[in-house]
Amino acid sequence: QVRLVESGGGLAQPGGSLRLSCTASERRFSSYIMGWFRQAPGKDREFVAAVRWGTGGTTYADSVRGRFTASRVRPENTPYLQMNNLKPEGTDVYYCTGGSSWPPQDTWGQGIQVTVSS
Repeated sequence: QVRLVESGGGLAQPGGSLRLSCTASERRFSSYIMGWFRQAPGKDREFVAAVRWGTGGTTYADSVRGRFTASRVRPENTPYLQMNNLKPEGTDVYYCTGGSSWPPQDTWGQGIQVTVSS
């Protein structure tokens, strides 16, 4: 089973930017979907964005559309989540995920903290 490890989190000011990356342990089939989810304390995990490995097609939650960009770089197997114009309500643990179908939740990374605060 593929293993996923997130990096790039940390502290950003409101209006600032961060870029998350997710190292995958092996190459995936072209139909594979890489996703990003987030979770605040005491709340359910919510979908943020996803990118299809083969086509590069993307899907976004309404709350981040226009501010976040999901992408993937081949052949390094690296998905990215560029987060611009960050808001304090975006303070969450962010998870990289992968799956063969929608929603991509077969495999989860360990999560990484993103804090948006002045």
